[in-house]
Amino acid sequence: MTGEQKEKIIRFRSMGRGYADIGKELGLPKDTVKSFCRRNGLTSADILATDNKDRCRECGVEIKQRPKMKKQVFCCKACREKWWAEHPERITQKAVYEFTCAKCGKPFTAYGNKKRKYCSHECYIADRFGGGGNG
Repeated sequence: MTGEQKEKIIRFRSMGRGYADIGKELGLPKDTVKSFCRRNGLTSADILATDNKDRCRECGVEIKQRPKMKKQVFCCKACREKWWAEHPERITQKAVYEFTCAKCGKPFTAYGNKKRKYCSHECYIADRFGGGGNG
């Protein structure tokens, strides 16, 4: 990495641009840009501390909030999914329910549906239609 590229990375990060965007512009891999930024205190947390703009929790790019809409925390679906994959301890699943299957009697858990009766589609078919035939 040249000195000119390093200067541009610093300037682009201060503008709030993301690692991938900077890498594409300078012809560098995203991870190279990310490593340089971490070593030099140019992470999204450092950028958030320097201004009061809404920024993506993952890449630090500025987010323009829409009036009368829920506040956006991530700039895109990819950033959201990446951040949550890297922070599983922050997930608080409040809709996890425990059941016993009406067919096989096995205990199971389900997310988001408190009226489940069966642990699988096979148990549902077997109990409802007597073995899963076509009719």
